Amino acid sequence: MTIKQFKDDPLAHYSYAIVSKGEMALVDPSRNPMQYYKYAEEQNAKIVAVFETHPHADFVSSHMQIHEETGATIYVSKLVGAEYPHQSFDEGDSLKMGYVTFKALNTPGHSPDSITVVAEDGDETALFTGDTLFIGNVGRPDLREKAGNMKAKRLELAKDMYKTMQTKYNDLPDNALVYPAHGAGSLCGKGMSDASSSTLGNERQGNWAFKEQTEEEFVEEILQGQPFIPSYFGFNVDINKDGADNAQKSKYNTPVKLLVEEVEAGTTVVDVRDGDAYKKGHLANSINIMARSEKDKYETWLGAIIEPKEPFYLVVNSVEDIDEILERSAKIGYEKQIKAVITLSDKVSGTSDDLDLEDFKSNKDKYTIVDIRNDSEVEEGKIFDSAITIPLDELRDKAGEVPSDKPIVVHCAGGYRSSAGSSILENKFKDAKVYDLSEAIKDFK
Repeated sequence: MTIKQFKDDPLAHYSYAIVSKGEMALVDPSRNPMQYYKYAEEQNAKIVAVFETHPHADFVSSHMQIHEETGATIYVSKLVGAEYPHQSFDEGDSLKMGYVTFKALNTPGHSPDSITVVAEDGDETALFTGDTLFIGNVGRPDLREKAGNMKAKRLELAKDMYKTMQTKYNDLPDNALVYPAHGAGSLCGKGMSDASSSTLGNERQGNWAFKEQTEEEFVEEILQGQPFIPSYFGFNVDINKDGADNAQKSKYNTPVKLLVEEVEAGTTVVDVRDGDAYKKGHLANSINIMARSEKDKYETWLGAIIEPKEPFYLVVNSVEDIDEILERSAKIGYEKQIKAVITLSDKVSGTSDDLDLEDFKSNKDKYTIVDIRNDSEVEEGKIFDSAITIPLDELRDKAGEVPSDKPIVVHCAGGYRSSAGSSILENKFKDAKVYDLSEAIKDFK
């Protein structure tokens, strides 16, 4: 069998194509299926199967679109309660494709309905572990308390994961290749390796979750220090359970408006331009969630700051950016919330002040400092002892906790998030000066 791994960098998401004898199966595909179609053409292969290891929380899958456009069968655990046409795929079920035999292992822990897809071709074994087994760690168990067909409490799922790691992979060989759905940088787990694959033998040796330990010890470790949960995660679980709309049709249904001077009062505006461009001119009620390149985690912060189903305008620097930003917004199912993608007139009136860095360095007590890093980052140490700490994903709701009797300086860890944080506080405090410390935070670390 031939296995190709595809990576979506901003979401640290891996998806897979498996080819044998002119047929192709996909595992956990991204929202836009075109990359898989192109690969199928290159391999002269027909897509016949799509495996969903579980209803994903951090991205919208294209399994339904692929089924509609190729006729491929969707395979997913019966525990999902999927609303789309599918074939249940649980322990005891198998599928033959060319020389490859696919089998299912029910591996609950990240979700109650998670499966590992085992692919065997002669002496070769590959494990597509979804969000159950990562390289160096395992999936978090705290995402399904409020979303999905099967709602489960984190403690129950943590115990399920312990049983999974103790029993489910025992009969598989050390040379089995491990292909997870995520790598380092994903919010679907913690402490993941930068490696994109491993072997089961290496994981048995180096992954803490395989070590001999009590259930109590395992549960304590897996539940502590997990990343925050963005607002959109439950929303995406539900979309994936139902089956998402066609990505191309959905995103290109979005209106475009050029050289806009203003929009209706009170509507949220997401401005994806560089922070310097934003400061020179922006619309009222704007939040600067930069999307300059794939290194900017635009998708994550869009879904963490903007609520599912909340309507918003989307400001881009140029019409050349429209296709890419719609693509990135559609990854998390937010394309239907966009009232229009717009470019700005040079007559827009909103501006942001630049911080006098030398004055700030010399007179920090003259400023209210707001640290918008995540709780786990703050636990490692505050950068400014006097700072008020409010994580960025909570800032819109808790902005009223920030005193406005002094100029406000917002900082994060590296400068990317503070542009969003300072713009949120600018919207809250019309009469107070709000400054973005931006990349100058590096002078204080």
